[in-house]
Amino acid sequence: MPTFMDRHDMAGVSKEAVAQAHMQDLALQDEYGVNFLTYWYDHDRQTTFCLVEAPDAETVSLVHRDAHGDLPGQVVQVDDAAVDAFLGRITDPPVEKRPIAEPAFRTILFTDIAGSTEVHDRLGDEAAMQVTRRHDAVVRAALDANDGREVKHTGDGIMASFPRATDALHAAIEMQRGFAADPETPELDVRIGINAGEPIEEGNQLFGLTVNLARRFCDGTEPRTIMTSEGIRALTMGKGFDFVGAGERQFKGVGVPVAVCLVSWAPGS
Repeated sequence: MPTFMDRHDMAGVSKEAVAQAHMQDLALQDEYGVNFLTYWYDHDRQTTFCLVEAPDAETVSLVHRDAHGDLPGQVVQVDDAAVDAFLGRITDPPVEKRPIAEPAFRTILFTDIAGSTEVHDRLGDEAAMQVTRRHDAVVRAALDANDGREVKHTGDGIMASFPRATDALHAAIEMQRGFAADPETPELDVRIGINAGEPIEEGNQLFGLTVNLARRFCDGTEPRTIMTSEGIRALTMGKGFDFVGAGERQFKGVGVPVAVCLVSWAPGS
C-alpha cells in the first residue's frame, strides 16, 4: 500500500489528547484496512502529523472522522525522502545532530511480548508481525505522551528512557490499558519492567546495572503486569500510584536479592 502523511491543526490541544486520538485511530485501522505507522506532535507549531499506510488519501480521512472526528487539513502521498520535507525539517536544525539532553539519573523501561516465539509458530510470520506492530504503536504513543525516549527496539519489545519516574509509570499504565483494550489482538500479552538509576551512556545507547535490572524485572514478571524496584515506589510516593510489594527476588548477574513490587492498574482512561 502507498504511504500517506497527514497534517492536523491542534491549537489548544494537549499532547495527552493527541495520544488518545492516535489510540482511537489504532482501534479502527484494521476495519478500514490501513496501518498507522507513527505520529509526531509539534508543540511549537501546534500541529500533529500522522504517517499511514492506506489504499488512498480518502480512507485516511475517513478513519480519523469515525475514530474521533478530527479531520486532517492536508493528506499527501509520500516516500521516505519526502517525510522530512513534509514535516518542515528542511529549515530546522537536523534533529539527529542534536545532542540528547537527559539527566544522569534516569528511569529505564522495558516491554516484552510474552510468548512471541509461540505466537510466530501458531499464527505465522505475517500475523505475528501485526501483533508486533500493534505493540509498537501502543508503546510509542505512550512514550510520546509522557516524555519518554525510545532507546532501541529489541525485536519483541522496546527499551525506553524517562527523565522522571512518574512519567515512566504513567506510560507503563497507559501501555497496559492500551493492550487490554485491543480486541483485535488477543495475543498481545506484554510484560513491563522499570528501574531507575544512573546508567552508562555511549552513542545514544544506555548500559549498566540500572538497565540490566530493568530488563530482569521485565523478564521476571507475569504477562500484563508492571514490575519495578522498591526505589521506584519511594521516588513516586504521594503521586497517586498503587504498589503491591512482591518481596525480594534473586536476579541473574546481581549479587544480592532485590526488593521489587508490582504497579496496580486497571482498564480505563
